[in-house]
Amino acid sequence: MIYNAYQTYADLANSVRVMASGSNLFLGSLYGFNRTEPFRHMAAFQELLTFTGFTHSRPEYEIYEICSETGQKIPIVDDIISETPFCTLRRFSKKNNKSEPDVLLVAPMSGHFATLLRGTIQTLLRDHNVYITDWRNPRDVPLERGLFCFDCFVEHIIKFIKTIGSQTHVVAVCQPAVQSLVATAIMAEEDDPDQPASLTLMAGPIDTRIEPSAVNKFAASKSLEWFKHNMLARVPGTSLGVGRVVYPGFIQLSAFMSMNMERHSKAFSDFYHKRISHDHEKADQIKEFYKEYFAIMDLDACFYLETIEKVFHNHELALGQLKYKGRPVRPSAIKKTFLLTVEGERDDICSVGQTLAAQDLCSGLRPYRKKHYMQPGVGHYGVFNGKRWDSQVYPVVREHIYGSV
Repeated sequence: MIYNAYQTYADLANSVRVMASGSNLFLGSLYGFNRTEPFRHMAAFQELLTFTGFTHSRPEYEIYEICSETGQKIPIVDDIISETPFCTLRRFSKKNNKSEPDVLLVAPMSGHFATLLRGTIQTLLRDHNVYITDWRNPRDVPLERGLFCFDCFVEHIIKFIKTIGSQTHVVAVCQPAVQSLVATAIMAEEDDPDQPASLTLMAGPIDTRIEPSAVNKFAASKSLEWFKHNMLARVPGTSLGVGRVVYPGFIQLSAFMSMNMERHSKAFSDFYHKRISHDHEKADQIKEFYKEYFAIMDLDACFYLETIEKVFHNHELALGQLKYKGRPVRPSAIKKTFLLTVEGERDDICSVGQTLAAQDLCSGLRPYRKKHYMQPGVGHYGVFNGKRWDSQVYPVVREHIYGSV
């Protein structure tokens, strides 16, 4: 019922946004010739309405070129390498260049599309070919294609690493740090010739017992039955995945926004005032962020519940109790893969120390193959996107990758 009610509201709200968009275009052209105060205010308000609403469609990556250090524009090729019902493996690379290291960027399946990592991709492209797990919204996957579970996520990572081939460098952002470590451990135990050359875990919940964040505390405070009865819904009949039980993305994003409502309210106010004061560059930056932030993706209920149980309730990886397809997962089996863990000093989603825990779990690695980096002054998002990622975190990641080639 909750999904049907939301969908009805969303359809009505979308109609309002469409009208606001048309009105904004009209007013924009009008105050372009007659820059009176009322027209500027009305147009800015109408524009604000157009992007402050959720959408379930993945935005485009729009990565067509990057600039070299000398300012030269280099064309980027976007290829589809492999597909499953739940994911597309995409490759971004410089035209006619195959010699740079291959990076598999594992995007989180946590309410947003992989396009949230657009800036991460663009930075990595300076020195690498970048493959990304472009997850498909489960509400668009027909129910007959099966469910998506925790093991399915791990299986996808292993499949994609082997598709790319030996000397793959895995970079996992946030939630899939757990599955990426599991995949690497399984491949190591099998002495797979394609096991990753390096593994970078960025702000991921390897051990959520350490300095639990508000998100961790909430997950731990409720039983699995509570989550089943209060957080799940069936996809309505207007979508391809009709009947699939999911954790709706609108619930996830609403929860995240409620944690920082003052920050979001200020951002909307800043947009309005920047636009009417002709600071269009700052206004456009805010608008582009929220266009991406409000593009939401559901999670298959199976994956959602298993993640809560394994990662946030039972801490199975941290306690050595996690199994993949019935077999024990042993991070200590990792002997060849270089490991880098990265955390943000002000991360309120994945607290400092939770990702670092992977260093102790990978006890089979020699010290020179392990490194940890903590970025001062950034929150969760700043670990992998923004100015400090670009200028301070990325050089550490690049050195780690090139040091393991």
